[in-house]
Amino acid sequence: MGTMKFEVPHSLPKDEAKKRVEQLLHYWGSKYGVKADWAGDGAKLNGKVMGINLDASFVITEKAVSGEGTDPGMLLRGQAKAYLQKKFAAVLDPSKSVADIKSTMDS
Repeated sequence: MGTMKFEVPHSLPKDEAKKRVEQLLHYWGSKYGVKADWAGDGAKLNGKVMGINLDASFVITEKAVSGEGTDPGMLLRGQAKAYLQKKFAAVLDPSKSVADIKSTMDS
């Protein structure tokens, strides 16, 4: 299988972005059993989200969260990429508070 790359820009301080991404990973861990292994400002993920294998890594920089993961194949690629973009963009939205983020995780 190939690799699928993604990048989600943000305008938050890096520490705040990391805290918010940690919330997302905690949500994926409790809902889907995804395991996250942090190293500095990045993490490796392994598990299944909505029936799609998630084997990915990403890094948080001053301006974006960028990473790559196993490409789920032509039929699911668009769906998988859209889901990742949507979830990361939602948690990195500076107009939302941390409490807002928690309440919208399932949508």
